Amino acid sequence: MSDAKPVILGSDDKTPSLLRRLALLLRGDHAAASFRESLEEVIGESDRQNPALSAPERTMLANLLKFGELRVKDVMVPRADIVAVEEKTSLADLVMLFREAQHSRLPVYRETLDDPTGLVHLKSVLELLESEGEGHFQLREAPIAKIKHDILFAPPSMPVLDLLLKMQTSHTHLALVIDEYGGTDGLVSIEDIIEEIVGDIADEHDEEAPHARPVAGGGFVADARIDLEDFKNETGIEFPLDETQADIDTLGGLVVSLLGRVPQRGEIVAHPAGYDFEVLEADPRRVKRLCIRPFTPVQDGKLDAG
Repeated sequence: MSDAKPVILGSDDKTPSLLRRLALLLRGDHAAASFRESLEEVIGESDRQNPALSAPERTMLANLLKFGELRVKDVMVPRADIVAVEEKTSLADLVMLFREAQHSRLPVYRETLDDPTGLVHLKSVLELLESEGEGHFQLREAPIAKIKHDILFAPPSMPVLDLLLKMQTSHTHLALVIDEYGGTDGLVSIEDIIEEIVGDIADEHDEEAPHARPVAGGGFVADARIDLEDFKNETGIEFPLDETQADIDTLGGLVVSLLGRVPQRGEIVAHPAGYDFEVLEADPRRVKRLCIRPFTPVQDGKLDAG
């Protein structure tokens, strides 16, 4: 599949002892059961007059106890949102891509994203420029092969904790999620994993989180990537899911499941809960922006007067 060299997960003496103990706790090791129960008791004391932990601390501990149940597929960035670079790209173009993407690490691929060959780090670009010296180095002609590093691979079903341990021991902060056929499903950074415990880690380069805003005449315009639970919290609108939709997390995913394909711009998709999804923006791979408006269901050929 590539020149990149994944490292096989397993028992590793290099794994920090604290992380090994944490792994035992989160996987429900019998010896750690009493400690886990004690943590759950502390977390549950929120109704007391003077709880031992603040609300944010209780949230973090609760997230930590759930951490052992997470799989890589639960935290990965989907393939459609991956920013990557073709291995023949010059360093000059790579610098521009780093600037546009606002990431410090990017996967490298050969021809398609299904043939990854490693990763590049912005720090390596700067170190190369410093070592070569200005005036002696043709940035436009230099290939990125000189600064390419190995990247980790992980299946979607891998426990997130296992991937975190591997990142820790290999000093690699980025992993591509590869399906059983060798195709690229997604991307996971160490920041994605840590955020599952401490919450969002925002910096000055982060994009604003997907959200919904009200529009004139009723309804909302929303980024299709918005989580269904977040949409409910922002708007009060809930879209019940059936058994076939159990894996759907976003508004865009819900629309695709209702239609059975990726809709085109301008299409309107009805939801049984009484809402129309108008596709405001889309490309052949995904829905990008939606307008959600209530509609009056039609019964027996007549409008329901309510």
